[in-house]
Amino acid sequence: MNRLFAISDIHGCFRPFYELIVNVIDLKKSDRLILLGDYIDRGEQSKEVIDFIIDLQKAGFDVKALMGNHELMLIDSWYDPDRMPLWSMNGGLLTLQSFGVGNIREIDKNYLEFFNSLGYYLILGNMIYVHAGFNDLAPDPFSDKQGMVWECSISYQNPLLSGKTIIHGHRPKTISYVTRLLSDQSPVIPIDTGCVYAKETGYGFLSALELNSMTLYSVANF
Repeated sequence: MNRLFAISDIHGCFRPFYELIVNVIDLKKSDRLILLGDYIDRGEQSKEVIDFIIDLQKAGFDVKALMGNHELMLIDSWYDPDRMPLWSMNGGLLTLQSFGVGNIREIDKNYLEFFNSLGYYLILGNMIYVHAGFNDLAPDPFSDKQGMVWECSISYQNPLLSGKTIIHGHRPKTISYVTRLLSDQSPVIPIDTGCVYAKETGYGFLSALELNSMTLYSVANF
């Protein structure tokens, strides 16, 4: 059986991302990798992360990248300068530094095309992949883009989400917490283990969940 991985919230942490992909899970072209957003901001190597994702895709690896709230803040800031302060407060200035520019308009438009191409969710079998979660009260939770990148919940009642397992990031959790949910076969599995928060106890890991075996692989930020 081909392997299926999900990774979330890399946040400019290129070195652990590379280590996880190349040396820990040893990604093959027969595998599928779903990235759940927040590739940029807070960490210092956002450009390197994006370049690596694009290079994997160009090399023929099956990599599907979804939208995170940080990518959406960048896009919003590009089209509306009034949105820039919110992005700046959430690590956007470090991303500009990583791209070697002082103004968002100086980012190469090829990167903007990448960000604009990101989908908000992916359904494979009985699993739904999303950055954050869903607006459980919306008649169609898949139509609320803001909800999918900002809202998290530990459970959902919406009929359109019934019987599905939701794999998401956005809110960092400890590895022990994620492992317990996997053991309990929770219908909602968070996989952001706080890579960029290495100075905080219990965090500082980037994790990949292999969905066929429900095995969690993690590397420490360094």
